[in-house]
Amino acid sequence: MLSRPVLKRANKVEGESPFWISFSDLMSALMVLFLVVMAVTLIAVTKNVTAEEEAKIRREKDIKEVMSLIKRESFKRNVQVDDVTYKIDLGKVVGFDSGSYAIKPESARFLRDYIPVLLQAKNSPEGQKWMRRIVVEGYTDTDGTYLYNLRLSQDRSRSVVCELFAVPTTGETPLSEAQLRQIQDLFLVGGYSFNTSVVQDKAAARKVELKIEFWGQDEARPQKNDQLHVKEFGKC
Repeated sequence: MLSRPVLKRANKVEGESPFWISFSDLMSALMVLFLVVMAVTLIAVTKNVTAEEEAKIRREKDIKEVMSLIKRESFKRNVQVDDVTYKIDLGKVVGFDSGSYAIKPESARFLRDYIPVLLQAKNSPEGQKWMRRIVVEGYTDTDGTYLYNLRLSQDRSRSVVCELFAVPTTGETPLSEAQLRQIQDLFLVGGYSFNTSVVQDKAAARKVELKIEFWGQDEARPQKNDQLHVKEFGKC
């Protein structure tokens, strides 16, 4: 007698296996987690960049405010201010004879009257935050040797600071000791020897400029040292 063949039911296809369904869900969850991490990281980086840009804009705005104050008051005194290079040209009011670093009496009086404008700018909220120092830059004409003019230009810068500490003439409002101490902290002298920017007019080349320097965005500030404030000013 013939036996009936037994048919076996085929196994479920692999796609229906619970193992593959669980693995697929796991991969989907990992993908979602990865996208969330990437999104959070991107937002954090964007916030940092934006904060740096905002800080830079605030610094530039504060410096512009300081220079506007200086420029406004300097204009009243016929002093040219470049609010791009932060230079103050004193050539029209503080000039020198050839080979000399002596400052004329009227120029000395002008300096003692004008410098408080810069101290006022320094004492403003923006100035206290960003104004670092003021460099007095001396210049000469093209006559003479390089080293001779280098020393002469430095002597002219030094003469400017010396006149600020000189005894005021009759009718002047003397600088206070607090202002003189501030000048002591702020001012730095330097010299550039030849002034090649004004070759044709030698008288115009013999001058001084004031260069205002500002702190950088993340520049470290030195600790305040009051040791100099116990010393006498002395004389030039």
